[in-house]
Amino acid sequence: MTTTAGTTAGTGLVRPYGDTTGDGMVQVSFTLPLPHDKVAEGAAAQLAQKMGMDPALVVHAKAVGEGFTFFVVYGRVHHLVDPSTVEVVERDYPLLTPKEANAAVKEGLRRRLVVVGACIGTDAHTVGIDAICNIKGFAGEKGLEYYRELKVVNLGAQVSVPELVARAQEEAADAVLVSQVVTQRDAHLHNVRETVAAFREAWPDETRPLLVAGGPRFDETMAGELGVDRVFSRGTTPGEVASFLVHRLVTARRGATVGQAS
Repeated sequence: MTTTAGTTAGTGLVRPYGDTTGDGMVQVSFTLPLPHDKVAEGAAAQLAQKMGMDPALVVHAKAVGEGFTFFVVYGRVHHLVDPSTVEVVERDYPLLTPKEANAAVKEGLRRRLVVVGACIGTDAHTVGIDAICNIKGFAGEKGLEYYRELKVVNLGAQVSVPELVARAQEEAADAVLVSQVVTQRDAHLHNVRETVAAFREAWPDETRPLLVAGGPRFDETMAGELGVDRVFSRGTTPGEVASFLVHRLVTARRGATVGQAS
C-alpha cells in the first residue's frame, strides 16, 4: 500500500493523503488467481471494496502467467491512524564510523571481533547478507569486511543450521548474522527459530554468540519472540549493524565489567 499521511486538525490522528490533505486516497496492488478479463477486474474492485476502499478504481490490470492477473487499485479509505499508539524499535546505541568502531574493538577486546554470516535454509538469495558483509556494502557504506578489527566469514546461501553452528564454533564467533529473503509460508520465522534452538543447545547462555536476524519481511519488534538479540529489517546499512555489534559486544560489556568492579 502506498500512502502519504495528512494530519486531522486538533486530534493527532492521521489519514492517507492522495490528491488533497486528508482525502484518504490510497493505492494497493495484488494478484488474483483469475485470467485477465472483465470478471477479474470486477473481482479486484470487489476485493478492494471489502478492504474498505470506497470508491475503488482499478487503474491497472495485467496478466502475469496463465490464470493470474496483477492489479493496481486506487480509492478512498475512511480509517484514521493514531501515531501515538505505534510501537517501534528505536536505535539505542550510537552510530559509529568505521574508524570509531575499529578503535572501540581494538581497545575493548584486544583482538578482532569475529562475525559469521549466512543465508540459511533453501534461500539462495545472498543480496541481504552480501550488502552487510561484503566490502562493497550498501547505500554508500562499506560492508563489515572493510572494518580491519572485524573478521568476517560470509558463508553465502543455502547454509544448513548444523553447518552454521559448526562454522560458528570453529571460528569462535562473537556474532552470527542470519539473513532470510525468501519468506513463503513464514519460512524465515521457522528457520530463525530453528537456528536459535540449535545455538542454545550448542552453547551455554554466557558464551553463546550474539544472534542477529535480518531480511525485508522481518518485524523489528519480534526479536524477543524469535529468541534473537536483534532483528534488522529493510533498509539496514552495514554501519548500523557494525555499531550494534560494537555496542553489545564491546561497549555494553565493558560498562558492565566496570560497574561490577566498582
